Amino acid sequence: MTATDNGFLRGRLLLVAFEGWNDAGEAATGALRVLKEQLDVVPITEVDTEEYFDFQFNRPTVSADDEGRRVLTWPGAIVYGPDDALDAEAAVTPGASVDAGDDSHVYLLIGSEPSRNWRKFTAEVVSTALAEDIGGVVLLGAMLADVPHTRPISVFATSENPLVRSELDIERSSYEGPVGILSVIADAAESAGIPAISIWASVPHYVHNAPSPKATLALIDKIEELIDVQIDRGELVDESTAWESGIDALAGEDEDMAAYIQQLEQARDTVDSPEASGEAIAQEFERYLRKRGDGRAGGDSRPDEPWRH
Repeated sequence: MTATDNGFLRGRLLLVAFEGWNDAGEAATGALRVLKEQLDVVPITEVDTEEYFDFQFNRPTVSADDEGRRVLTWPGAIVYGPDDALDAEAAVTPGASVDAGDDSHVYLLIGSEPSRNWRKFTAEVVSTALAEDIGGVVLLGAMLADVPHTRPISVFATSENPLVRSELDIERSSYEGPVGILSVIADAAESAGIPAISIWASVPHYVHNAPSPKATLALIDKIEELIDVQIDRGELVDESTAWESGIDALAGEDEDMAAYIQQLEQARDTVDSPEASGEAIAQEFERYLRKRGDGRAGGDSRPDEPWRH
């Protein structure tokens, strides 16, 4: 089954990522920023920062522009859409499928996770999606996890929508516990009749202070797999290799770190092995949850959902 055969992928799609709790290694927002640079999109709407953000928590930043002037950038969230409205209309003719390589059906929501008024914020997002005739929402996240940097980044997709699960051959999450803004938006979108899927990447928790281009690359691969859009990886492949080599160098100078990474590699290889039983995988998942319970994988980048391997 090709991407354009899936009902979920017909028409306009809104891809969503937020900095903060849902964005370990800046992987989710990094993936959408790569996509934004390559799509012909312009800002459609921007939320009121004064209403949704606590500036003592999400502080503005200062930087120098191309002319050397210092510029303040305030936290916020912006929806981007196709620059050519006529092409966008053509891409979403009722009942029609998107042509291969056509990116005029892709919308983006990028920003910081709001500090307050989540219900109102979510209602504003869903209202914009309905006004733009969005047919599906794809929510991107990245979580800190007990995974080795030397293995492929695990990426998991789930949905609460049974038709989407059938079409994309993905599972329903069984997680119960605290959630971030992504889960709130997914729930509201489904309630409004807009199907949603969540895509999460696992980032090694022992390198949580630095951006993870390898996780960004893994999310981009998954986006391209599910959505009919082609994405130029640019320098991401080289950056991913350099990221992994840098961690290798650090581990080479720290015996405890090297031994711990080896344990993670053995656990990952056990789960990924063809002969791995369902019981072995369940035990590994339970071990992961116990580790999360003692706060080792906590912090601001904790996920909405600790996905099952």
